[in-house]
Amino acid sequence: MMTHNHPHLIRAPKDRFTSGVMANMRFVAQRMLLKSVVWSITRVSVQGRDALKGVRGAFIVVANHSSHLDAPLVMCSLPRRMGRYLAAGAAADYFHDIWWRRILTALFFNAFPIDRTGTAQKQGVSKKLLSRGVPLLVFPEGTRSKTGEMAEFKAGAAALSLSCDVPLVPVALVGANAAMPRGRNWPIPGRPPVTVVYGEPMIGLPGETPDEFSKRIRAEVRRLHTTGATPKGTA
Repeated sequence: MMTHNHPHLIRAPKDRFTSGVMANMRFVAQRMLLKSVVWSITRVSVQGRDALKGVRGAFIVVANHSSHLDAPLVMCSLPRRMGRYLAAGAAADYFHDIWWRRILTALFFNAFPIDRTGTAQKQGVSKKLLSRGVPLLVFPEGTRSKTGEMAEFKAGAAALSLSCDVPLVPVALVGANAAMPRGRNWPIPGRPPVTVVYGEPMIGLPGETPDEFSKRIRAEVRRLHTTGATPKGTA
């Protein structure tokens, strides 16, 4: 059943991105399966969800990216009203090239393909989803960090926010790389601590370019990362 938080989706063409039935199936998969596993093998703390109270309709979540834990941490810690239709960007050349990965990412993450090869085949998907009212999760670094250090942000998410006139929600993921660094298929033993820190929604300033906005977003994610070094709340 549609909620008052997503009235724009009532009139949207129904597919897996906007279907209430599919949203309910994802909720079960994410919160009862995925969250149960991730929260049992790591110690998750969540900060800053009060900053999200005013967010409605379409928006873009951006976060630093250093682990396969990143998408589950965001999607399973967002308030349900925000996470119900959230679609996560996934590399077309990895997650969408094999049928079983494509099915699993669609089920758990409502994934849509992001092109990393420089071709135009997948361009425009993000903008079309936002125009239909579907919120997005994007990792502006483009790939997972090998060292845990935050790379420069590509300007795509900032450009989408500006062109579609939607707010951008910055998120810092602290400890995910240490818990499950690149190259591992499972977190390290001992329930390592990870922290998810949400910041105040951001919008572009008058005359601000995508590159300028992207640099400001990255600075805010870095600031949130610093504040989340010592967990203060639990999920």
